[in-house]
Formats: sequence, structure tokens, C-alpha cells
Amino acid sequence: MTQSCGLVAVLGAPNAGKSTLVNALVGQKVAITSAKAQTTRARLLGIALEGDTQIILADTPGIFEPRRRLDRAMVAAAWEGAQEADAILLVVDAVKLRRHELAPLLESLKDRLERKLLVLNKVDASAKEKLLQLAQEFTGEVAFDEVFFISALTGDGVPQLKTFLAGLMPESPWHYPEDQVSDASERLLACEITREQLYRQLHEELPYDAAVRPESYTPHKDGSVEIRQQIVVARESQKAIVLGKRGAKIKAIGEAARTELAEVLGHKVHLFLHVKVEEDWADSARDIYEEIRLDWVK
Repeated sequence: MTQSCGLVAVLGAPNAGKSTLVNALVGQKVAITSAKAQTTRARLLGIALEGDTQIILADTPGIFEPRRRLDRAMVAAAWEGAQEADAILLVVDAVKLRRHELAPLLESLKDRLERKLLVLNKVDASAKEKLLQLAQEFTGEVAFDEVFFISALTGDGVPQLKTFLAGLMPESPWHYPEDQVSDASERLLACEITREQLYRQLHEELPYDAAVRPESYTPHKDGSVEIRQQIVVARESQKAIVLGKRGAKIKAIGEAARTELAEVLGHKVHLFLHVKVEEDWADSARDIYEEIRLDWVK
């Protein structure tokens, strides 16, 4: 059997649905999702299979105007994910658009030589006429090779996109084993799942610039794993929010993260969380933002 394998960079403005799309193409969860913008921080690779083709999907942070050191690391990670890609997907939220962030992104894509695909997301919540107008507008600015209308959430249009992507991948041996769906280590995945629960349970109470830092990851002889993590926030008031009354909120976050981790990892998880206040950590926490620039695979 002749194998094909290639890299697809998934770009877009914050909260366009990139992570949800990568999960849909892979067929299971490999990237966290949230209603908050700029949830994705690291460049994570999702690995999708289509027949004899392996599609490596670089789920990148949303590209926006960076202000702090953390922001600059996130944007750099996004563009690094697009280097030497066999195709670039520009994912656009057809409902919210975020034109002020799309404009510079479209400008940057004009002169790139890779195959460029426009993916208009959230078609389940947008009128058909509007979608056609957007497709015409954006293809007038950038020479996209193809336009896809999808809903990453419902899966509408995703199989057709996956088949098309497989046809673009060059003949090459697979880079990963058949059963591997991501390049993320279990250590990183555990941190990301905890961070996702922070956003889900605290909503607008906690700014997106909270972090989850791994402290230890210890497998036990009975097959279970003990995970200790540090939740980093910028102010004492945020610490109180994460802890909740008598520690109820952090307990709920830990229980939800532990349940999902056990399901994803396939074995029992002992998860221990504590909260640390580091003022201006987003500008000074070298270990966190440098890991964003790398693959976080240890």
C-alpha cells in the first residue's frame, strides 16, 4: 500500500472554531475548546487518517495583535505552525467574523505559496446568502484553491473537507503510528484538560490568562497515574474565585478534569490541584511561554 502524509496548518482569528474542527477531523478530542477567545496556546498536532493517508493538523493559537510576552509567544506559535505546510486552512467564523483580526491575516496569506483553503465555519447558524457573499468577498482578496462550508460542531461538511485534504497530501511514509491521534504528551494533555475545566466552570469570572503548570506525573504499579498541577493566576482575587467557597470550586474543577482524563487516558487518575498567585506571570513566566513556542512534548 502506498502511503501519503502531510502537514496542514489550521489558522484563523481567535475563537473561529479551529480546535473544534481539528477534533472533528481526527475523530476524537485532541485539543481543548472553549467559548473564550485565545484558548489554544500551544501548537498541537492532531493526526487524522483517511484511507492510506495521514493528515497532520497543526492546531494553532488564534492570530491576533499581541500585547504581552505571552501573546507574542502565542502568535509566533501560530505562524510557526504554518511553515512548510502542504496546505493552509483559514477557518472563519461566519457568524462573528472578527474582521479587524481577519484583515491582516488575509493580507499575510496573499503571497504564500502553499495550497490555501477557505473554511467558513458555523454554517448551521448562518444564512446561505451571507455565506456565499463571504466566500465571494474573501476569494476576491486571496487566491484560495477551494472553499468549504462546514459546521465543526455538528460535523456538517467535515467529511468532504477531510477527503479533499487527503488528496493534497504528498506520497510519504506516515510520521506517526496508526493509533496515535496527537503529538501531545499525556503530561501536556492533562494540563490542557484541567485548563479547559477552568474556563467551563468559571466562564467570565476568570480571565483567559490563567495557566496550568505541571508539577509531577507519576505512574503507579496498579496502572493508575498520580498527577499534580499548579493553577497560576495573577491576583489574590482570582485565587479566591478558583478556590470557591470552602474550596468547592477547585474541587468541582478537579473532579471534572479527573473524570475526563481517566476516560481519555484509559486508566484511573489521582489529580491534585493547588493555586499559586504570580503577578504579571504572562509577561515573566519564562517556563510557560517558552513551552508555548515548543511542542510541549517531554
